[in-house]
Amino acid sequence: MTKKNNGFWEWVKAIGIALLIAFVVRQFLFTNYVVYGESMMPTIQEGNRLIVNKINYDITKPERFDLIVFHANEKEDYIKRIIGLPGDKIEYRNDKLFVNGEPIKEPYLKRFRKDLEQGSQLTGDFTLKDITGQERVPEGTVFVLGDNRLHSIDSRHIGFIPIDKIVGEVNLRYWPVSEFKLIE
Repeated sequence: MTKKNNGFWEWVKAIGIALLIAFVVRQFLFTNYVVYGESMMPTIQEGNRLIVNKINYDITKPERFDLIVFHANEKEDYIKRIIGLPGDKIEYRNDKLFVNGEPIKEPYLKRFRKDLEQGSQLTGDFTLKDITGQERVPEGTVFVLGDNRLHSIDSRHIGFIPIDKIVGEVNLRYWPVSEFKLIE
């Protein structure tokens, strides 16, 4: 074999290894999503591109207020915010979140609330019992809401989300570049 042919095969091997690594990373570790819809505005906008960490919940448990992507049905994945964890009792009264009877602040809704008309509510009053028939979030599930509460199909409509349907946690918005941000 000539030196020229040897260099060619080295390139083929390098490209093959790179493709294999890219496949493994995309399949098992991270993936990207494009956002469609307005259910997470103003936090996440339509057209934003996100990196989703697929292995985080294999190592840790979901936490309240994590932004997650999950399989909503066979054709669609949704992005929402975890509000209720297994065992939690969730209630909204006078546009305030109560978890297990304790008021919880939602600072990510501040921008939305300032645009509301006087006396309007972003999140209507409800209890889990009202909308699901259950007092608490069942084991193995989470309760999710979109940040744009007036225009979100979420657990108020589709019920609890099984943890095994979660694709992963949103870690990064990379597009548009002007809104590049690590998501906490």
